[in-house]
Amino acid sequence: MRHLIARPSAFTPEGLIEAVRTERKLTSTKVPHTCVFDFDGDLTDWLVSRGIARSYPNWACFHTKMYSFEVAGTEYGIVARTIGGPYAVLVAEQLLASGAQIQIGLTSAGRVASSLPVPGLVVATSAIRDEGTSLHYLGPAETVEADLELADCLHDALRGATLPVLKGRVWTTDAPYRETLEEILENEARGALAVEMQAASLFAFARARNARVGIVAHVTNAIDHKVDSFDKGPDEQAWQIVQSMCASVRKLNLPASI
Repeated sequence: MRHLIARPSAFTPEGLIEAVRTERKLTSTKVPHTCVFDFDGDLTDWLVSRGIARSYPNWACFHTKMYSFEVAGTEYGIVARTIGGPYAVLVAEQLLASGAQIQIGLTSAGRVASSLPVPGLVVATSAIRDEGTSLHYLGPAETVEADLELADCLHDALRGATLPVLKGRVWTTDAPYRETLEEILENEARGALAVEMQAASLFAFARARNARVGIVAHVTNAIDHKVDSFDKGPDEQAWQIVQSMCASVRKLNLPASI
C-alpha cells in the first residue's frame, strides 16, 4: 500500500487530546518536559507500590495512564505497557502534542549478536525497520537513525551501571514469535546487537515530527542463553537505570538534531 507521508493526517493527536480533556474535564496543563516509556510496565508498578511515582491526573489519553516521579528535583512522566511500534507511536504523538520535548524508553530485548553479554544494555543508535509503523512516517529504507546526540548522552550516563553497556543497532520486529534462526543470523550480519519491538517506529516518528527520542534496550534473553533465560534483574536495578537515563538528558533542551 502507498503511504502519502507528506500529506497531513485527517486524525490528529491534538484532536484526540481535546476530546479527552472535554470528556474528563481536564485542564490544558502540559506534561513533563521529559517522559519515559516503561514498555514492560513492571518498573512502573514497583514505583507506584513504593510511593515513588504518583498519578499524573492531567494526562489526556484514553489509552494509557501517566505517573510522575522526581530525579534530582526535576519531574518526569512515565507511561507503562506501550509495547509494540504502533502503540508506542500513538502515545508518542500525544506526548509530543502535550509538551513532552524528550521521550526516552527502556525496553526488554533479546540478544542478536552472539558476543553481547546477557544481561546487558544497548543504547540504540539505529534500528532495522522490520515493522510497519515507520512506513507511515518515512519512505522505505532498511534502517532509521536515532538522535545520536541523545544516544551519546544516554550511553555516557549508563557507563557506570552495574550491567555492560554498548551502543549500536537494534532490530525492530512486529512479530517476536516469528524470529527465525535465519533472520537472527541475517540481522546479526547487518550489525544488529539486539531485537526489540519499538525503536524503528519511534525513531521514524521522531525524524518526521522533529521530536527527540532515545531507546535503551535491556537485553534479558537469548536463544542460546540457558541460565536465567529471562534475567531482568531486580526492580531496584531498573530504577537506577531510569534515573541515570533521566539525569543524562537534562541539558538537552534544544530542538532535535537528527
